[in-house]
Amino acid sequence: MKSQLILISGPSSSGKSTLAQAVYHSLDKKRTRLLALDNYYRDLRHLSPAERAKRNFDEPNAWESERLLREMQHLIAGHHIHMPRYDFNTHLRVDSTQIIEPAPLIIAEGIFALCYPALNEIATLRIFVDIDDELALQRRLERDISARGRTQECITQQFNATVRPANRKHIRPCCRNAHLVLNGCESTVSQLKLIQQYLHQIRT
Repeated sequence: MKSQLILISGPSSSGKSTLAQAVYHSLDKKRTRLLALDNYYRDLRHLSPAERAKRNFDEPNAWESERLLREMQHLIAGHHIHMPRYDFNTHLRVDSTQIIEPAPLIIAEGIFALCYPALNEIATLRIFVDIDDELALQRRLERDISARGRTQECITQQFNATVRPANRKHIRPCCRNAHLVLNGCESTVSQLKLIQQYLHQIRT
């Protein structure tokens, strides 16, 4: 069995995770897998907590791209994988992995999902969700304060120091690799309709 791979990328807080969830729930869950590619961030246990906090997590080499590509190739070829689990609070991978069984359709989302040519080559559909930096910062503040225990000052400082430059240098240029470029301000329903139309076209 050779699976179809849908990649969803975009700047931090563009809504790509929400969209990926919506696509997943609109399909047959028994025949679909949903993967958060942020789990492929490199493990930093060789660094102290203070050193980890200073690392730039907004460059493509922050992900273990070699393992990511190898495991995506393995998965779409019909084999299960042991996907790592990443803890954003500690910047470490947890000891246990998640077993992902193969399925006809794989949805994989993450900030760098369209940054690697070899990964783009094996994807059936590549989606980029774009958003204005100021709205992205507002969403990131809401998310990281509640879910990741970070302060407003820390989040804003990181956004201006690394996230905003990375959006300009690494993330937004990847939209040229996408089949579909969606507006992150649009409703999920509208975005989902466009994706369903595209999937219908490539299946007929």
